Order: sequence, then C-alpha cells, then structure tokens
Amino acid sequence: MAVSVGLHLLILLIAISGWSWSSSDFEPPPRSISARLISPEPRPAPAVTEVDQPDEAEQRLVEDRKLLEQQREAEQQRKAEEQKKKQEADARVQQQAEQKREEQAQEKARVQAEKQKQAQAAEAAKLKADAEAKEQARQKAEQQAERQRQEAERKADEQKQLEEQRKKAEAERQKHEKQAQEQAEQKRVEAERKRQEAERRLREQNLKALAQQATDAEADQARKSQQAAAARAREAQMLTDAEKYQELIRARVTEVWYYPSSTTEGMKVQLQLSLLPTGELIGVTLVRGSGNTAFDNSALSAVRSLNRYPVPNDRDTFERYFRRFTIEFTPSR
Repeated sequence: MAVSVGLHLLILLIAISGWSWSSSDFEPPPRSISARLISPEPRPAPAVTEVDQPDEAEQRLVEDRKLLEQQREAEQQRKAEEQKKKQEADARVQQQAEQKREEQAQEKARVQAEKQKQAQAAEAAKLKADAEAKEQARQKAEQQAERQRQEAERKADEQKQLEEQRKKAEAERQKHEKQAQEQAEQKRVEAERKRQEAERRLREQNLKALAQQATDAEADQARKSQQAAAARAREAQMLTDAEKYQELIRARVTEVWYYPSSTTEGMKVQLQLSLLPTGELIGVTLVRGSGNTAFDNSALSAVRSLNRYPVPNDRDTFERYFRRFTIEFTPSR
C-alpha cells in the first residue's frame, strides 16, 4: 500500500511538472486522474509463496508516461506547425512588403526616369529654342546689316543725285539770275519811264482834283447852307405846329376838367401822357402831385376822359413832341 501511494504521488508530480512546462505555449485541458485507495479490512495473509507479477500501478505509470510523451510530441508538432505557419505568414508578409518596396522603388525609378526624361526634353527644347533664337538673331543681324548696307547705298545714291541736282540747280540759278538781272534792268528802265509818266499824270490829276475839290467845296457849302436853312424852316414849322396842337390839347382837356371845390390857388399837378399817332391815349403817369389827392384825381380823370387827342399829321413832329409829353394842371387854367 505504501508503494501504491508513492507511485500515485510520483505520477501526480510528473503530471504537474509536465503541465507547468507546456503551459507557457499551450494549455491542454488537464487530464484528470482518479485514484481511490481501498483499504481492506486487515486480515491475516495466507501463507503463499510469493510469485513475481507485473505491478498494475507501475504499468499504469508507464502508460501515463507514454501518453504524456505522445502529448508532448503532439504539442511540439503543433508548435512546430504553428511556427512554420507563422514563418510562412511572416515570409509572405515580408515578401509582400519586399514586393511593395520593389514596386515603390520601380515607381520611384519610373517617376525619376520620367522627370529626367522631361528635364532632358526641356533641356533639349531650351537648347533648341536657344539655337533657334541665336539663328534668328544671326539672321536678323544679317538682315539689319543688309538693310544698313542698302540704306547706305541708297543714301550715297541720293547724295550723288542731290549733288548733281544742286550743281544743275546752281547752273540754272546763275542762268536765271543773269536773265533776271537783265530783265530787272529792263524793268527798272521801263519802271523809271512809267514812274516819270505816272508822276506827270498824277500832277495833272492832282491839279484837276484840286480844281474839282474847290468846285465841290463851293457846291457843298451852298448845299449845306440850303439844308441848314431848310432845317431851320422845318424846325420852325414843327415848333409852330407843336405849339398849335399843344394849345388845342390844353383847350380840350380844360373843357372836360372839373377840379374839386377844395382846390386852392397855387396847386399844380404834372402828368405825362403817351399817345399813338392816331391821337389815342396809351397811358398816363403822375409825374408830380399837388399834395391834394382829389385835385390830382380830377386831372387824371380829365385826361382819361378824352377818346382822341388832336395831333399833327406830320410824323416827325408827332414823334418829337407828342409821342410822350408832359402837361401841367393849375386852377387858373
């Protein structure tokens, strides 16, 4: 019995140690070992001859060891497979990463090559443009030089033609100048003759003009004397007609004028009348009042009461004396 208990404890310790060793990577479900200790009632053992037979507990221990060994092998195989799978997965990830890095490197190299290609194209275009610009500048310089040469030749030709024209013009000028001098001399002689003839005629004309002026002055003086006499006669006639018609107007106004009873000696009122050539009254204005409103109004009423005033038929006399004139009212009148 003591041996059985010891075997069971040994198996338990091995199981515990195996579990502790494998629990870091894999924890299989614990294997339960059921052991029951049966203690029969003590009875005297028969006297039997001992025979060597295999111990059942030891056999079970061996089987348990085999089972544990199989489990460890299976666990190791499982771990190996998992490690292999992890390595394969890591390898695939690393391969994918490497492939991605390679693709990125290829893309970067392609972009760099494209940029380099563009830069080379741009450089080539720039070189081409520079070459074309230089060629254009060269052609332009050649054209400019050719134009300058042609311009110089043209100016030289023009200068030559101008010089020839100048010489020709100078010869013509000298010729014309000589002819002009000859003609001027002839004209001077002719002009001198004509001047003398003109002076002679002018003297004759002046003498005739002086005689005519004297005659005209005498006639003008006589005409002016006649006109002055006629004007004086006209003025006298107009004045006479004016005085006559002024008296007629005073008489007509006096006939229709009725001054008030409050009128006193010394009152005077002056009115300005405006007439038409037909004698009709256009308007009347109080020029100077008497200080008595009734007296002034009576004069205004008398002037306005006449439909037509006697005026001369002569237009000049009317315009001078009766187009606008002043009349004075006094009680004595």
